[in-house]
Amino acid sequence: MHAHLRPARRLTGALAIVLPALLAACTAAPPEPVPPGATDPPAEVDAARDELAALAAAAQDRHLTATYTLTGTDGSARTVSVTSANDGTWRVDVPGWGLGGTVDVSLAATADGLFQCALPSAGRPEPASCVRLGEPDDAVPRKQDVRVQHPFTDSLEVLTDRRAPLAVSPATPPAGVSGQCYSVESTSASLNAPLDVGIYCYRPDGTPTAVRAAFGTLKLAGEPGPAPATVRLAGPVAEGEPIGTDSPTVGPSPETP
Repeated sequence: MHAHLRPARRLTGALAIVLPALLAACTAAPPEPVPPGATDPPAEVDAARDELAALAAAAQDRHLTATYTLTGTDGSARTVSVTSANDGTWRVDVPGWGLGGTVDVSLAATADGLFQCALPSAGRPEPASCVRLGEPDDAVPRKQDVRVQHPFTDSLEVLTDRRAPLAVSPATPPAGVSGQCYSVESTSASLNAPLDVGIYCYRPDGTPTAVRAAFGTLKLAGEPGPAPATVRLAGPVAEGEPIGTDSPTVGPSPETP
């Protein structure tokens, strides 16, 4: 009577042994692999972004007068004067920029607006005079953009913005440059901001010590001086057209009768 129950009992005993083993195997299964590209950025890259943002914020509060050596891509060197006043106004003087390199120019933002001033120089012996380009916070028109003013003005807003599509990494300081340097690249082809990709260097107090970008290399020359209360334009404001980089147009010679 009980003989036919023996196989069923043996099967029940086998299941009692096998099922716990199968359940243990399922719970011990390895986790799913992380898809490529889903990992967080390296810690040192994120740290560099934070460090540069902090230095750029310090630079926004750093008011000074300073001179920088600007070495162009052709190897030529000029001395650029930078003034960041205590009231937030600024002025940058660049020799040999206008009219094919024959006219010195100054860009300045005051409470009255954004101005370009033509300075007495080899190609323009007249006294300095200025032309209004727009409101104080307006962008400099492309034809009048000397670009070297950006690292001291609106580029700082981009460097402090963690939402800006930038990749930042530590960089080796150029020869003769003090401070901490960072390489800045754009991670978006549509970056529409007043920022030149390149290398940016700062002292801990926010003093810019060097910038290497498409316009050339800026290096701090000597120690900065104290900032004035506000900047002054190089000359009176007059009606007229601002100066561009193009050489002056030379008309045809009059015909000899």
